Amino acid sequence: QVQLVESGGGLVQAGGSLRLSCAVSGRTIFSINNMGWYRQAPGNQRELVAMVTRSGTTNYADSVKVRFTISRDNAKNTVYLEMNSLKPEDTAVYYCNAKGLRLGGALDAWGQGTQVTVSS
Repeated sequence: QVQLVESGGGLVQAGGSLRLSCAVSGRTIFSINNMGWYRQAPGNQRELVAMVTRSGTTNYADSVKVRFTISRDNAKNTVYLEMNSLKPEDTAVYYCNAKGLRLGGALDAWGQGTQVTVSS
C-alpha cells in the first residue's frame, strides 16, 4: 500500500506564505522519479503547479513561477512546496503526486488533498 500524507494547507491573507509537505511511504515502492503538486479550484480542472525530478530538475506553471518553490528530500521521500506572495486566485485544493516504479508496475499515486485559501 502506498500512502501520500500532505500537510501545511490553511487560510492566509493575500501576500502571505504557506509551505506544503507531502511524505510518501509504502513497502512496495522501488523508486520515486517525479514528485509534483497539482491544484484544483471549484469548477476547474486539476492543473500542474510544480514538479521536481529525482535529480532536482524543476518545472513550474507560468502562474506560479518566481512565487513558488518546489523541493524534495529523497532520503525522506518527501516533497515540499514553498508558496510566497499568495494571491486569491491560488485558492484551491492542492494535491501531491508521486510517479515511479512499484512492485507490479508503475507508481502513480495521489495524496488526499489539502485546502489552500487566500483571502483578499
